[in-house]
Formats: sequence, structure tokens, C-alpha cells
Amino acid sequence: MPRISKKGELEMTKIMIIGANGGIARKLTQRLLAETDDELVLFLRRAERLAQYREQPRVTLIDGNVLDTDELATAMAPVDIVYSNVGGTDLAAQTKSILAAMARTQRQRLIFISALGAHHEVPGKFGAWNEQAIADFLPGFREAARLLSASELVYTEIRPAWLTDVAEIDYELTTGAEPFKGTEVSRASVADLVFKLMAHPENYQRVSLGVDKPGTAGDRPSWL
Repeated sequence: MPRISKKGELEMTKIMIIGANGGIARKLTQRLLAETDDELVLFLRRAERLAQYREQPRVTLIDGNVLDTDELATAMAPVDIVYSNVGGTDLAAQTKSILAAMARTQRQRLIFISALGAHHEVPGKFGAWNEQAIADFLPGFREAARLLSASELVYTEIRPAWLTDVAEIDYELTTGAEPFKGTEVSRASVADLVFKLMAHPENYQRVSLGVDKPGTAGDRPSWL
């Protein structure tokens, strides 16, 4: 995904993936290395889990803690696009650190994985079930959504349905103002959406996107 510099020179995009050992992040990394010339900064705890990339000249592996803003900002300084694949009950604290690092380094474009329910947008029995199923995590997702909205960043918040490892790319989008539709979606589908946003970062700016597989509406995911 080349871009043109202010001097009219061809440059390659440098992408930071925070939480790079996550399932979506791993699929995205594979596609970026196979289908683009982009350079990647893979930031994660226990970087040895991605040791297969140590000799890859387009990859910088960084063993780091998202909550260490100084460390995060140092790693972030040379990149063009930041992708957050972090999660957990402390997501709000992690989000604050990411936003602080982006402010410090003057980075602007952020693609951020959240979850369905972050905007109270999941209707019906599935919505009620989801509230109970991820009750411990929803406060963090909702505070992260508030922090993104209050920031001045050019962000895209992505709210996937319940994730599967099915080898398919099949998804539809809803905005934050629309009711969420399906109950599940593949990690490959979410990675495809992120991949396309990185190719066209001008799309879906300061927007929250729900992502689900068409035809999966119901009271809960099919395997539960």
C-alpha cells in the first residue's frame, strides 16, 4: 500500500499492530506480509510467541506492555497507522495509554477493535444474552468507546460479533446508530475489513462499525 510523500516521493506505509498475537492480528499480519510491501511494528507481551518473524526484514518485533505509555510511544513514533487488537477487563486503561502515546507522537490514524454491545446497540434476546455473557468486559469497551469519541483522533472503531475461526470472508457492516444484526463473524472477515481500511485510511473516519456475518441473526451464536 504505497503512498506519496509531501516531496512527491513514493513511500511505504508503516503499520503498528498492538496486541499482535491476537487471532485477528495474526491473520492481518499474514495478509499484510503476503499482499503488500508495508513495514510492520508488532507490539506484544512475550514477543517470542511471534518468533517466526524475527528474520523478516519488514517486521520489527517489540516485547512491550501497552500500559507503559513511554515504551508504547517510543515504538509508535515512526509509524503511519496504529491498529489496536488489545482487550481484557482493563481495556479502558489500555486505551488511555494508546491515546496518550498517539498524542505524544502526533499519530492520527487509529483502527481499534472493540466489541458488540459497546454502544448498547444489540437488540432483543441476543442483546440481553450478550450483556450477561461479557458483563465483565462491557464497562471497558464502553469507556474505550467514550474515550475514542472524545479524542481528536481519526479513528475507526470496529465492533465484531462473536468470533469464529471459519476460513471465510463473509460480512456486513452496521453503523453505531443502527441495531446490530448477526450473532457471529469470522476472524478472517474482521481482518479483511482492517486490511481494507489500511489500504484506504480515508474511509470510515471517526465512525463505529458493527461487523457480522449475514444471516446469523438469532438469540445467541450457533455453537452455544
